[in-house]
Amino acid sequence: MKLGVVILAAGKGTRMRSALPKVLHPLAGRPLLGHVLDAAAALGAAKISVVYGHGGAQVPNAFPQVKADWVEQSERLGTGHAVQQAMPAMASMDRVLILYGDVPLIEPETLNRLVDDTAETHLGLLTMALDDPTGYGRIVRDKSNRVLRIVEQKDASSAERAITEVNTGIIVADRACLGDWLGRIGNDNVQREYYLTDVIGLAVADGVAVATTAPETLEEVAGINDRAQLAQLERHYQRGLAEKLMLDGTTLADPTRLDVRGSLICDQDVFLDVNLICEGRVRIGANCRIGPNCYLKDCTLGVGVEVMANSIIDGATVASGARIGPFARLRPASEIGEDCHIGNFVEVKKSRIAAGSKVNHLSYIGDAEIGAGVNVGAGTITCNYDGANKHLTRIGDGAFIGSNTALVAPVTVGAGATIGAGSVINREAPAERLTLTRAQQTTIEGWQRPTKR
Repeated sequence: MKLGVVILAAGKGTRMRSALPKVLHPLAGRPLLGHVLDAAAALGAAKISVVYGHGGAQVPNAFPQVKADWVEQSERLGTGHAVQQAMPAMASMDRVLILYGDVPLIEPETLNRLVDDTAETHLGLLTMALDDPTGYGRIVRDKSNRVLRIVEQKDASSAERAITEVNTGIIVADRACLGDWLGRIGNDNVQREYYLTDVIGLAVADGVAVATTAPETLEEVAGINDRAQLAQLERHYQRGLAEKLMLDGTTLADPTRLDVRGSLICDQDVFLDVNLICEGRVRIGANCRIGPNCYLKDCTLGVGVEVMANSIIDGATVASGARIGPFARLRPASEIGEDCHIGNFVEVKKSRIAAGSKVNHLSYIGDAEIGAGVNVGAGTITCNYDGANKHLTRIGDGAFIGSNTALVAPVTVGAGATIGAGSVINREAPAERLTLTRAQQTTIEGWQRPTKR
């Protein structure tokens, strides 16, 4: 069986009060539509079509790597009309599954059950029971509990509004039958729109039994119409990630104060303090400790790394036993060796620092190769940029860089060299020697500090 998926993503999202199309608003760091595309791909769909409208090319342009047919709905005349726009792309499919770009947390397992439960009929519908069904289309059944139709809130009678089983909008149907039903729906309703839900009544009239399946959680089928709903689903999603991390052996100081906007993999016995934000792909080795208020992005931490409070690690690799922070910043393409110390208010950019080296205070290391066992004193900077180009600083194993030193690249400091505090080094400093640049200290006899008149 060849399954095609149509994702409806043409809505304006007026209640978001935003110039950004609703389906591009982020949840867990990814556009809402991205989550739905992932669910469709996980089903093994033979073809995916996305119907877009509001925001125009912004929507397809946001997913340049996605293999999908992008179909523009120039006139937005309802969900039934939207699906019709995608049906030509579904011509070779056996069945068509309809999803929504603003329903991001639908689980592939639930969709698989819907498809399986519909194997013996031409139409399946995902429904759920709500204590307060206000705003949803109601599922109308006969005395034998067979689905008869769906009635929208605005068109429902008082008795129909009392029904608690509601439509999620997610359906799967035989492709040929769906095409026929779509061609027969009308717009004789309050909104003057072509409702996809009208295919249910048409199918029943044709003698087709409608199979129904329910999701595991209500959040799976929760749509997002405003930023408050977006925030609610964000917290639900993050809580689920936090629970999985804890079950896999990670300690969280407060599960409600973790945000993962990408993927986070933790080995055993990792401790994560409060207000941690992870973006991209983050891998944390066993026995690491991450302090409060830290930001990790596209980075890998080895075993036993300690990241102290208020530190940023972005695009860097930190080897086992290293200590970072507090208030440290590691920028992309930085490689920190085993047992290194990168201390408070130190910034490292595109540099390799070998095992056991220390940059403990108030320093900037950019475009540098630092050997093992080097001590870089407080206030040291590598002057890597000449206003047009970046240049490399090399420091050999065991060197000692005195405080408040400026290393003007390109420059090399030899192994075991010592640089005197306060020096400006712009030529090679030989190995095992003391190099310094320092004006002679002078005391001016008889000088008096000026006083106010």
